[in-house]
Order: sequence, then structure tokens, then C-alpha cells
Amino acid sequence: MKSKISSVFDKCKKAKRPALITYTVAGDNTKKNSLNILNKISKHADILELGFPHNTPIADGGQIQGSSHRALKNGIKLKDVFHIVKKFKRRNPNKPIILMGYFNLIYQNGENNFLKSCKSSDVDGLIIVDLPYPENKKFAKKCKKNSINFIQLLSPTTSKDRMKKIIKDSHDMIYYISMLSTTGGKLKVSPKKILKNYKKIKSINPKKNLVIGFGITDKTISSLKSANGLVVGSMLCKTITNSLKMRQNPVTKLDKIVYNLKSKII
Repeated sequence: MKSKISSVFDKCKKAKRPALITYTVAGDNTKKNSLNILNKISKHADILELGFPHNTPIADGGQIQGSSHRALKNGIKLKDVFHIVKKFKRRNPNKPIILMGYFNLIYQNGENNFLKSCKSSDVDGLIIVDLPYPENKKFAKKCKKNSINFIQLLSPTTSKDRMKKIIKDSHDMIYYISMLSTTGGKLKVSPKKILKNYKKIKSINPKKNLVIGFGITDKTISSLKSANGLVVGSMLCKTITNSLKMRQNPVTKLDKIVYNLKSKII
């Protein structure tokens, strides 16, 4: 049976556009608002990434760290993240949700327990930032057994041999980190160069769904729209921060931002 993630990419390819993938942090700025944000932006986003907050998010830049800090300050726990997903899925059963975070929380919870919670909450995929290939092979197999996509990461420094192995073992989506930086850094590489690298990776297996993340904003998104999917995260976390500073409703602001992002890739 085809996964929801796969079905979304098929639908977007038919529409000749990339999938719009958003990233927000679970519990930012409150558990209730976090759920409201997901419900609101899911009208425009094709796939939703939801970060489970961590106190030392090594791959994340200032904006996402700020989101994680707010969520942890509000007392968010892993069980709350699953509760948010479960509630969202009751209203939006066909919208894919990918949880993104660090392996330490999975290890503390126990791999099998964690995957059981993922399955009962209807999580569609996982991105584990600090569990690289081939160390992730065993865990990725467990994910597949539970009908959960384990999303492999590729970067500009991944060797061609290693890339081939990762692509061969990948599930329904692969994440290409566009530049060597933490999230939210300014796009240091031109969209032209990113797409050149992207096409090289796609040529290894054109059937695989390859998405681009890191440094994507409303200013750069349209120049990358030939990709299968585009991930926007730090810009959304920054919008929440600014909304709170201005005492505005972050849910309304994010709805407008994601609508605008979608309009640039249609």
C-alpha cells in the first residue's frame, strides 16, 4: 500500500509543482497554539514537519532554538508531542506528519516504545538529525516494519558512493541539506548551484522523492521550484517570535505566510 507521503508527491508531480513542507516546533508557543498552527497551515502545506523540542539542538540555528526553548519552558514532553499529532490527525487524517528531532529522546524512551507511540498517533515519517547512515540502518528497518518512513539526509559533502548506498536504502523521501550550516542561515550557495547538485543526486535514481531544506525563504523558494519538495522552517519559527514580540496572534500570521509561500510555487 502506498504511503501518504508518496501519494502527496504523486499529486504534486501531476500538478507540476513541488510539495510545500513546513516545519514548526511542537508546543511553540503553547500546546494549544501549536495544534492550531498545524490545523491552519495544513490548508496550504502538503507535508508538515513537527520538531520534538530538545535542549541542545546542535543542527538548529537561533530561530528554531528559540522555538524549542519556548516549548520546553512551557513544559512540553514527548507524550504531549504525540497528543498534538493525534489530535491533528483526527481532523486531518490524510495530511502527512513527519516528526523531526534527535536520537537521545528516542533512546531514553526506548526505540520500540517510541515507534509504538508514533504508530498509535499516526505519524507518517521520522527525521533523526544525529542518526546518520549506516548507523541508522537497524532503526530504519524497524520504522519500515511499522509503516513509518525513515527519512535519510544527504549533504553537499556526501560522497557519490555513500550517496548511492543511502538512496538505495531510502524510503519514500530523501532530504537534501542545501548547504553546510545550521538551519536558518542565509542561503550561502546560489539557487543555481543548489539545483545543479540536486540534479546530480536525482540522476542516481530519478524515481526517488528528493526535497531541499535549509535557508529557504519567501525570497528564494520560487527559484528552487523544480525540486520534488521544499522545506521552510526557520522563517516560520521567526514569524512566531516576531508575532509574540508584537503581541500578535502567531496562528493568523503563519497562515498568511504559508499561503504566500504556496502561491510562489504554484
